[in-house]
Amino acid sequence: MLPSPAEAAATIAAHLVKLPGEDCPLTAAPGRVLRERIVADRAMPAFDRVTMDGYAVQSATGSGPRRVTGFQGAGMIAQTLESPDEAIEIGTGAVLPHGADAVVPYEEAERDGDTVRFAEGLKISAGENVHAKGSDYVAGTGLIEPGAVLSGREIAVAAACGRPHLSVSTRPRIALIATGDELVEVDAPTVAPHQVRRSNDHALRATLLQSGLAGRVERFHLRDLEHEVEAGLRHALAEFDVVVLTGGVSKGKRDLVPATLAALGVTQHLRGVAQRPGKPLWFGTSPRRVPVFALPGNPVSCYTCLHRYVLPALRQMAGAAKVATETVTLASPFTFAKPLAFLLPVRVATDDTGRLRATPAPFNTSGDLGSLVGTHGFIELPADQDTFPVDTPAALWRWV
Repeated sequence: MLPSPAEAAATIAAHLVKLPGEDCPLTAAPGRVLRERIVADRAMPAFDRVTMDGYAVQSATGSGPRRVTGFQGAGMIAQTLESPDEAIEIGTGAVLPHGADAVVPYEEAERDGDTVRFAEGLKISAGENVHAKGSDYVAGTGLIEPGAVLSGREIAVAAACGRPHLSVSTRPRIALIATGDELVEVDAPTVAPHQVRRSNDHALRATLLQSGLAGRVERFHLRDLEHEVEAGLRHALAEFDVVVLTGGVSKGKRDLVPATLAALGVTQHLRGVAQRPGKPLWFGTSPRRVPVFALPGNPVSCYTCLHRYVLPALRQMAGAAKVATETVTLASPFTFAKPLAFLLPVRVATDDTGRLRATPAPFNTSGDLGSLVGTHGFIELPADQDTFPVDTPAALWRWV
């Protein structure tokens, strides 16, 4: 009995090893997976920071006129308010002057020479227009946890904490191997009726690089010749951290991949999943723990299996935090024959009530690559039923 998609994913997860870490300059860290905890190296903000242009005053003095004794801008050393009837003109981002506890903005003040008057009856409260020292975080507070994928937000926090270098997961070198005598290069001057232009490996490489989870991704083509498949796989297993194949994985006479991998010492952990498309999926590991994913050759199957199994595996290897599952509801009914789970391409939109709705975009066959254009991902419909009415909830897997 073939495993369900969830069982297949669990089998893959059980045989993955974590990638090593490496030191990375902050400027090269966007998109990388963090391997350390980032903590505040000092209070945030590190001083009582003024949040409005205006006048720094003592609130207890009330709204009476003040004598302006100077100006203090951002980056200047804090001045001192010598008496309650004084004010210091202040810029946004500046340190609150000593002796002051509030800022009155320009909009509520009128200056005449060295005297500033505030709106009649203005109530001035302590802390007004002041971002108090340590009110965001005290020194030592954890701000980013290991496993975070570093976006501009995390990069900003790391920079604010004085971290010019970060420990991140390495990005694996991936061998991407397309198999089959029928394949020709995209720029082939002529294409015979029985031939197919290579598209799977281009699609997979683009997706792997766009995901940010891969380092070097090299494409190879192996014809359906035993010696060529054996030599190509031997090279890939020795030189790369992950091997991804397309085609040659079913049970046809010229599907040489599983037997060749076995001969090279790769242990099979998974062969086939109870799903459509992508039923022939194969997974194993080499003696040096290189994960090998052999994806079906049909384009829809291949592309879907990459998102359902390979990308989550790469995230796990990098130590990335798990992505929360999105749930959508069907915008129109869908029916298919049991007993396989269905990975159904969909277009996703938010309706007038704010619900995320998925409209099925069924493909003609798993070779119908063009059907994926305009879709946003796929939903996973379980194998234990064959009719799914409008409003059926389902897990959404977005394309990269």
